[in-house]
Amino acid sequence: MTAWRGLALALSWLTVLPVRAGTGSAPAAGVAAAAIRWAPVVGALVGAVSGALAWGLVAAGVPTLVAGLLGVAAGVLATRGMHVDGLADTADGLGCYGPPERALAVMRDGGAGPFAVVTLLVALGAQAAALATVAPLGPAVATAAGALAAATGRAGFAWCARRGVPAARPGGLGASVAGSQPWWVAAAWWVLLAAAAALLVPARWPGELGVAAAAVLVVGLSAHTRRRFGGMTGDVLGAASELGVTAVLVVLSAAL
Repeated sequence: MTAWRGLALALSWLTVLPVRAGTGSAPAAGVAAAAIRWAPVVGALVGAVSGALAWGLVAAGVPTLVAGLLGVAAGVLATRGMHVDGLADTADGLGCYGPPERALAVMRDGGAGPFAVVTLLVALGAQAAALATVAPLGPAVATAAGALAAATGRAGFAWCARRGVPAARPGGLGASVAGSQPWWVAAAWWVLLAAAAALLVPARWPGELGVAAAAVLVVGLSAHTRRRFGGMTGDVLGAASELGVTAVLVVLSAAL
């Protein structure tokens, strides 16, 4: 029961779908932890739609880069922009001087500083350009690439929320899931996704390399943000997701 309630909560948290999680304002710890474990499945759904949309636009005659941008935009809209917002806030927090309290205050401010703007331009621009390269290869490849990238991005949630990593501040999504995941949950997702990626282009290993690159980036991000912020936040989850998505799409686009 907890697992299915976790899936409903993941859909409610991570998409615009009108799913009733039935958890009230403060979900039970077990349900919140289950939602993090379901996150890659939800991400795969969002990514598949983005990839399919990009292919459909290219097939309709839309320029490939425009199709890539619109595909990425669809993914942002489907998630209420929460992951890109997390990436922006994390970039500003890491870019400021001062103790962890200062960094967390900058992240709570809500404005987008220069670090956030540049980071978003690079990450979303790279995603759009990569998706534009993949989309013309056909609906199956575009859909699979989008699903793999988004699922891998969300798999990073479990690593950032692994046991031993505290919440950097009370309240919010970060505090509700911090320390909730055994370390092997993220590792298992990465291995599973790498195995699934082998089905995309088994001869050249691009998918597996993309998943591996995403895992390395997320491990580094988690270590750095733990030192810089004193723990993890919901913004760090968003940053991990966007880094993972970018890594997989860029590697796929370079190899396909």
